[in-house]
Amino acid sequence: MTSIDLSRRHIVSALAGSAALAALPSRVFAQQPLPSLVKLVVGYSAGGPVDGAARLLAPALSQELGTQVIVDNRPGASGSLGGDAVAKAAPDGATLFFGASPTITINPNVQRHMAFDPMKDLAPIAPLVDYTNVLVINNDVPVRSVAELLAYAKARPGKVFYGSAGVGASNHLSGALLEKMAGVQLTHVPYKGSAPALADVMAGTVTMMFDIIATSKPFIQSGKVRALAVTSRQRNRMLPEVPTMVESGVAGYDVGGWFGLYGPARMEPALVARMNAAARRMLAREDIANRLREQGYDVWSGAPEVLATKGKADRQLWATASKGIEAE
Repeated sequence: MTSIDLSRRHIVSALAGSAALAALPSRVFAQQPLPSLVKLVVGYSAGGPVDGAARLLAPALSQELGTQVIVDNRPGASGSLGGDAVAKAAPDGATLFFGASPTITINPNVQRHMAFDPMKDLAPIAPLVDYTNVLVINNDVPVRSVAELLAYAKARPGKVFYGSAGVGASNHLSGALLEKMAGVQLTHVPYKGSAPALADVMAGTVTMMFDIIATSKPFIQSGKVRALAVTSRQRNRMLPEVPTMVESGVAGYDVGGWFGLYGPARMEPALVARMNAAARRMLAREDIANRLREQGYDVWSGAPEVLATKGKADRQLWATASKGIEAE
């Protein structure tokens, strides 16, 4: 059994990039004109976890940039439609991408006809947050632990259905990884976002899904779904009573994700620097940090190079996990 460690610990330090950013005189930032309206493109449907985090941060980013920032949902292809729209936009800062890690790191490995290359066609601006998923299951399914779920699935090969935000989404590959590591046969049901998938878990249309804690927690607490395990190596402070997948008997299972701010390639370095500085001021605010933590996220702040390096490393890691999976 091969375990794949997709730790949320970040691979490089921001020190070099931070020093370079700090060395830029403030007048460089001030000289860069900003558009009167900035569209923050989200590649998933409204009501899902990516949309929720973007809407939490957009007003604060507006304040730090001194210009209006609005969320623009363009769902489809596990975030690729939104990413492609930003890649093709003018590099003037009017169109930015609230990029979820699957779009940057997983889609290039599984989408045969991906219209853009995130590494070449997007400019990393700032890391924002990272997160852990939780495995939730419909209340009517007679299992109370991951071990019971695996026994239930082995007795019903192919008849346990799990939802995801789309083919190649991180919660899709989280399920595929569980299949490989536990030796079970599940059936994947892709949706255009996590919100409709979670609704169908509650309705019993699908058995289970891996979801970001931020969006599942209210439904877990209200008893509408049952939490079996979190996907991080250690327990999450937002669901301290829920064991990890490793504690539940799936050795080596450690999966997380993140969100980052991107613009079109060819953005002027000074404009990228100004937006990075605004994002870092936003994340340093106590009110923003607390609201993110309340939703189960961890603040992830740093230079553009940190986001770029993390994206490249995770893209290579997911290449292994996604082997044999292909999306149109």
